[in-house]
Amino acid sequence: MKKILGFLQKIENFIMAASFIVMTLSAFGQVINRNVIGMGIAWFEELSRYSMVYMGLLGTEVGLRDGTQIAITALVDKFPLVPKRLAAVFAKIVTLVFSSIVFYCSFELLEKQITFGQHSPGLQIPMYLPYIALPLSFGLITAVQTVALVVMLAELFANAPEAAKGGQA
Repeated sequence: MKKILGFLQKIENFIMAASFIVMTLSAFGQVINRNVIGMGIAWFEELSRYSMVYMGLLGTEVGLRDGTQIAITALVDKFPLVPKRLAAVFAKIVTLVFSSIVFYCSFELLEKQITFGQHSPGLQIPMYLPYIALPLSFGLITAVQTVALVVMLAELFANAPEAAKGGQA
């Protein structure tokens, strides 16, 4: 399981790094063109925007995986060990259900973009390319959160006898 998570994390990190580099270079190119040369190039801004969308959506998964997303835990922090872990499992299940639904529905949106054949105004690329960010990111979220849920459940059941005795697991 941890090998699968590691592999998915490497894919994620590569796409995030590539998106960041492309976004930074295209935004820098746009600023240079606008302020030094005196003319803006629309596709620089568009490329920067699409890269930012990929980074934002993939960054969502990074935050979920690392636990760095915003969370209000005042109530849950007061729970004993077992209910606290059950609340974490419940939250993981809700996240998994939501990401699975968005992943499934994103294919319909992607199919419509392919069918319509719309192209972006600046880059003149098919609009389904930016929309691929949805199934890619929510597919990764679904896969990583599924593996994380399995690991969480395995740890919960492995430590259940200790927790029942009142020990800290």
